[in-house]
Order: sequence, then structure tokens, then C-alpha cells
Amino acid sequence: AGAAVANTTTATSLLPAQAKLTLPTNYFNDVGRPLRVRASGRLSNIVTTPGTLILDLRLGGTVVFNGAAMQMSTTAHTTVPWWWDVDLTLRAAGATANFMGQSKFISQAISISGADPTTGHSILMAPNTAPTVGSNFDATALMQLDLFGKFSIADAGNSITLEQFEVFSLY
Repeated sequence: AGAAVANTTTATSLLPAQAKLTLPTNYFNDVGRPLRVRASGRLSNIVTTPGTLILDLRLGGTVVFNGAAMQMSTTAHTTVPWWWDVDLTLRAAGATANFMGQSKFISQAISISGADPTTGHSILMAPNTAPTVGSNFDATALMQLDLFGKFSIADAGNSITLEQFEVFSLY
């Protein structure tokens, strides 16, 4: 498990050091190569004006996929579960490699309608926009895969903890 990230608006790694996956040079050298990332944990949010949560994936410090701002629920929640699935496809390889990505985020602590999902968990496409290609990264270099989280409102009641992190190289 990672350390809880709370009371900050600074993008912070959710992964403990030993869980950061180091990928060898030229690992992403085949255009079309798929990668799946699954992360889950616990999430808390404050009431009334909770703000948003952004999750992103980074390779070598470069944001290669950004889930964009997800609106938190206006009902306070304490350590409810969250689940984030990200599908990435390599669109360009080499020193200017990039991914096309889409994801879904599931948790009772997010809002898709402004109302609290008291009978279940909201499912949100993240980002909730047309898919776009992410930032370029140098796939010819040794890279570390990392997951970052960032709240728009710094409050001790806005907290996220990563409990599970899986990476699937699909070929």
C-alpha cells in the first residue's frame, strides 16, 4: 500500500518506491502495443465543496495519461473504495513515443450528477472527453512507471490511498 495523500493540491505519487515498475530501454518499440493499468484503494472527501481529483500515469516523469478532473461527491465519505482501469495503446515509438488512452474510475466518492450515489458507486469515464494522444516520452530510455494523484482542494478530509496496483503488458 502507498502512503495516504491528503491535504495537498500538489500532484503526489501514490506508489511506494518498491512498487514503481522500471521498464527497460526500448520496451515500447512496437506501435500498437497495449498496456493495461489497474489501481484501487480507499478515498475520502469533504462535504459541500470537495473539489476534484486528478489521477495520471507517468513514465520517466512525463505524464503519458491524464484522467482529468473528476468531481468529488458533495456528501462526505471516509475511506470508501475506488477502482481505476486504464487502457493504453502505443501510437508512436522511439524517442517521441506516445499513447492513446481511455479509463474508467469507480467510487462512491465521485459525482456524475451532483447527487450522492447512496445505493452504489458512480462510474466515470476519465477523462470524460474525446480520447486524445498523451504527451510524448522517450521510449529509448530506461523509465519508471508511476501513478500520481492531485486534489483541487487542500483539506485533511480529502485523502486517497493506493492499496493495489497492477500492470498488464498485453503482448
